[in-house]
Amino acid sequence: MAVNLKGKSFLTLMDFTPAEIRYLLDLAHELKAKKKSGIKGRILEGKNIVLLFEKTSTRTRCSFEVAAMDEGAGVTFLDSKSSQMGKKETIADTARVLGRMFDGIEYRGYEQAVVEELARESGVPVWNGLTDVDHPTQILADIMTIEEHIDKPLNKVKVVFVGDVRNNMAYAWMYGCAKMGMEFAAYGPKELCDGVDPEVLKRANAAAAETGAKITVTDDDACLKGADVIYTDIWASMGEEDQIPERVRMLTPFKVTEELVAKTENPDDIFMHCLPSFHNFDTTMAAEQMKLGYDIREVTEEVFSGKNSVVFDEAENRMHTIKAVLVATLA
Repeated sequence: MAVNLKGKSFLTLMDFTPAEIRYLLDLAHELKAKKKSGIKGRILEGKNIVLLFEKTSTRTRCSFEVAAMDEGAGVTFLDSKSSQMGKKETIADTARVLGRMFDGIEYRGYEQAVVEELARESGVPVWNGLTDVDHPTQILADIMTIEEHIDKPLNKVKVVFVGDVRNNMAYAWMYGCAKMGMEFAAYGPKELCDGVDPEVLKRANAAAAETGAKITVTDDDACLKGADVIYTDIWASMGEEDQIPERVRMLTPFKVTEELVAKTENPDDIFMHCLPSFHNFDTTMAAEQMKLGYDIREVTEEVFSGKNSVVFDEAENRMHTIKAVLVATLA
């Protein structure tokens, strides 16, 4: 049966069937090849989209802007200082206004409920650029990158997420692997493993039961054996400095080092990261925290810049997969 996603919002991969996700991935590969060939697209000519950013980002903003403009769409960017949403105007009212002016809305911020309300009230497709509990555009790019670098079908691929197993990337990976029949292990401190949202696990395991995926949450490093992908994320974001001492205490044993990666026993494994990353002390935050006695690097330079790292291919693929989402839901 043909896949038709026109008019559909992209809030979480849990809203999509494996066939629909496969369609988006195939379209992303096709659009990437088109761009690499220098072919200009006009698929979205006459369309206009708005980007609502309550959280800053390099990759998400640039990916949406370039993806849209590559295919002829106009883009308006609104950050928290440029919009009255949630301050002088309700989310619902903002959605109703923007839905009359734009063909689609991207939201990057905090609560999943916000992106859901925008979708419910706007009458146009809404795309989730990140919330506290999900990051579906990132996972789509990550799976595309895996397909480019690992020569086996997705249902034979094993992904291990290392670190804070309760964060939005860990949850988004549970959903993505569950939908695509992949093996996923969340590997982190026991106290964080015990805090994983049971509803997230319930939803992921329900999807996994249909696709043959395997979802594990563990503090046992035995899960690393046979991994095709080692994935991690930063331990502390800007504005979370007060949490750094405790985060470093908990997560330092889970820093991605060459020794940790060797436990996969897979010479062809790849290292992935959604970025930004603390992998050296060349950033202001990492340098300042080191002066205070806290090494906040979640991965060493040797791994991050090593031959098995595909983090910049992954970053580029945000643009190609987001373009696929825009084309599929607007054209």
